Amino acid sequence: MTQGEDLARLAGLLADRTRATFCLALLDGRAWTANELAAHADVAPSTASEHLTKLLAGGLLVDRRQGRHRYVQLADPEVAQLLEDLTGHLTPTPPRGLKQATAGVAMARARTCYDHLAGRLGVAITDALTERELLDQRDGFGFTPRGLVWLKELGADPVALRTKRPLAKACLDWTERRTHLGGTAGAFLCTRFQDNGWIRRVGTSRAVRLTPEGETALHSLLGIRSL
Repeated sequence: MTQGEDLARLAGLLADRTRATFCLALLDGRAWTANELAAHADVAPSTASEHLTKLLAGGLLVDRRQGRHRYVQLADPEVAQLLEDLTGHLTPTPPRGLKQATAGVAMARARTCYDHLAGRLGVAITDALTERELLDQRDGFGFTPRGLVWLKELGADPVALRTKRPLAKACLDWTERRTHLGGTAGAFLCTRFQDNGWIRRVGTSRAVRLTPEGETALHSLLGIRSL
């Protein structure tokens, strides 16, 4: 099979509203059941099952079983990056109604991008890390020695951060059109924010909001006062 055929096959997996909706929902980094995705996309469970079979066979999703329950999630961070990059090329459409507009504002303010933080919050953290010379964007995208110490003081395990994934990776933010921090360091910060109660999910979407404790922590750690 030629590269052109391979690319057409991959594009075909996303050339369906239901399958695309599933993939975008799974960008929240969590594992979902087929019934949850069916309800989210407003399709029948049998229809959801057919689409999930195609996404699993195509390598965009993987399934996980826990007891009698079956969950699906994005195959890896590279798939999440692909979806974010494609989303960045979409032409913005006006929101339909107050509910959609409110949801859009919340997503733009702060959200998860698979396993790291995005939106204005993610970009603000990336900018603050760079301004404090903890993150260096001049020659690639990586943490400085001071930045590695900062991560360790925040509770990061240096060994756990060193995986096949990059420690720091530039991820184009589709709402801000600027870079936010991905990689294992970005995932660590997102997990730390969640575990410390500094962010809370907004409903079942990818949007998150800073808690009062989170606002205090951002100011203390990185000098960020408001978004």
